[in-house]
Amino acid sequence: MNDQPSETPQTILDRIQNQAIRHETPCGNGRMVWHLWDRSGGTAPVVALFHGGAGSWRHWIRTIPALLPTYRVLVPDLPGLGESDDPPNGEDADPIAAIVADGIDAIVGTDTAYDVVGFSFGSTMAACVGAARGKRVRSVTIIGSSGVGAPGSAVKLEKVRRLEGQQRRDTHRVNLGRLMIADPARIDDLAIAIQDWNTIRSRLRTPAISRSGAIMRAIDRLRSPLNGMWGEFDAPANPKGPERVATLRAHRPEADVRLLPNTGHWAAYESADMVNAILLEMLARTRP
Repeated sequence: MNDQPSETPQTILDRIQNQAIRHETPCGNGRMVWHLWDRSGGTAPVVALFHGGAGSWRHWIRTIPALLPTYRVLVPDLPGLGESDDPPNGEDADPIAAIVADGIDAIVGTDTAYDVVGFSFGSTMAACVGAARGKRVRSVTIIGSSGVGAPGSAVKLEKVRRLEGQQRRDTHRVNLGRLMIADPARIDDLAIAIQDWNTIRSRLRTPAISRSGAIMRAIDRLRSPLNGMWGEFDAPANPKGPERVATLRAHRPEADVRLLPNTGHWAAYESADMVNAILLEMLARTRP
């Protein structure tokens, strides 16, 4: 990501966000917020990135710059999360994915093909959008999905709502270590700032949707190439990353599925260089 040593977390987030064009599309009676990064003047292929539960576009802070030289990068705050309003139906994956797919159509047009990439809960959204839009979706890549294979155990997180200052930051560090990042040394101030912003604005109950079976039903309907990644130490898999890799390979033998060594759940942050290189390789196969 090439962050400058003197930059604060907020400076980094502002710098990346300020390079994007903000869009708003309908979300029930409210709005869904998107950011579009484009250095090509509208000519580069589109890739849409869907963040995880209790997340926002900020989950992709280390992925967006890596894709920008060759792609238009479209990243929402998914319904009920971040700056986006709540969906009318927050219980089922398909109605939420329909809002997302319609939003993409509104921003890039109904004739534009695109790739979708999802992290955790966003993997369910990626598969459902791919199933809904058929061959218009060039490829579907899921990262750290909890809806594939045997359910993992719930990860116990500490409550931060009433905490302030250093105690709040320390508790976020504990939670990030339990859920998101395997190597404590990689839990930095930027990760803590993202976690804090995201959790404050999280309203959608994503774990139930992720575990509902919606992702596998969508994968069965996919007409697009499928890719997958799991961290070796993915905590929500507890740690059943290898089992999930095997399940997806058995279900879709042609899929490109990788197990990422020494990596936890939030792979695109913890092991950004590795994930970005693999993702660019996967996307290149369907690049027009």
